[in-house]
Amino acid sequence: MSQVELPFGDDHLRCSVPDDQLLGVVLPAEGGEDHGDECFLLREALAHPIGSAPLRQLVGPGRKVAIVVSDMTRPCPSDRLLPPLLEELFAAGVAAADVKIVVALGLHRAQTAAELEQMVGADVYARVAVVNHDPEDVVRLGVTARGTPVEIFRPLVDADVRICLGNLEFHYFAGFSGGAKSILPGCASKATITANHGLMTQPGATTGRLAGNPVREDLEEGVAMLGVDFILNVIVDDHHHIVAAFAGDVETAHRRGCEAVAARGAVPIAELADIVLVSAGGYPLDVNMYQAQKALDNAVHAVREGGVIVWVAECREGLGSETFAAWLQEADSADGILERIGREFVLGGHKAAAIASVLQKARVHFVSQLPVDILGQVGLEPFADLDAALAAARTVVGEQARILVLPYGDSVLPQEAA
Repeated sequence: MSQVELPFGDDHLRCSVPDDQLLGVVLPAEGGEDHGDECFLLREALAHPIGSAPLRQLVGPGRKVAIVVSDMTRPCPSDRLLPPLLEELFAAGVAAADVKIVVALGLHRAQTAAELEQMVGADVYARVAVVNHDPEDVVRLGVTARGTPVEIFRPLVDADVRICLGNLEFHYFAGFSGGAKSILPGCASKATITANHGLMTQPGATTGRLAGNPVREDLEEGVAMLGVDFILNVIVDDHHHIVAAFAGDVETAHRRGCEAVAARGAVPIAELADIVLVSAGGYPLDVNMYQAQKALDNAVHAVREGGVIVWVAECREGLGSETFAAWLQEADSADGILERIGREFVLGGHKAAAIASVLQKARVHFVSQLPVDILGQVGLEPFADLDAALAAARTVVGEQARILVLPYGDSVLPQEAA
């Protein structure tokens, strides 16, 4: 028997799987080498930007600089990215009073003062202004070719220099995170976010795809109306250590980083499994169901038609969105949600539709701390513990089920070998 561990909040859930039934434990590729000191990686990236002059040449005294960082639902170590970045700015003569850190919320809740301090680090928080993005305080810059109104947070529009920080990982309809996505949808209005995300139902809006992806092309067209001067994006491993850093041009450096994500996370599998055990990777990736859904979307690439996905997510903050909750609770089936999203795209409802799409292929046994009655009738089957969920899965597909394990489902994209 093999002992399997799946991250769950700040801890792990464990179960046993017979060795002859375990197809494998799929992890992000580590490469086997020592990635080096995080500070060294960041300084090297800043010293040798991709497709851009060094940051020190882009700024100077009197220039107002806005730095966009992720909110706490993203695994971006902003507290480690900011010090070397700020060193570059201050060395170029930028005053601390002219720097503003903007937390990209999208339509997530505002971060508390304590959370802001934790996210950026106490020293940075004491020295530089840190503000939450406000989707109501925006400036309209134009409309994209696909009809998305481009409305961006006013302090970003008012800045002389805009810098985006972020982590790079697969995204289930924008292809990858990072790059211009920090600003659109990160720092946009509700109307902008809704229009851009509405493109997720179009062909090409899939995990790991950039060229021909309508969501990614639309958001980058919109951000180009504003302009981004520099990015610093990183890849983090399952221990939240920085393993690679990419700085420079908002598209060129981003693409280089995405290539590294694909090399690390697009993992070949020999065959589709009867049962897939998947976790988002623990807190904060499973802080709520809304965030943890990304792991479920990756897991569906590893399960056969009619198989079972055992989805593990603590969800200490509940479902994560009132609209998402309403769509789950009002639906009488997965088909009903998919029919509804086809008639009316609603942000939050799109997450329910993504789950419904998975349920078209496989059953989903959901292990969380959520009350059973808030999951609705969409087809998710709730369980109190991992052993019970796995035992029930075996009754569906058979006692000799072939099982694949994705402990960090948010970071890997299984791909069946041709």
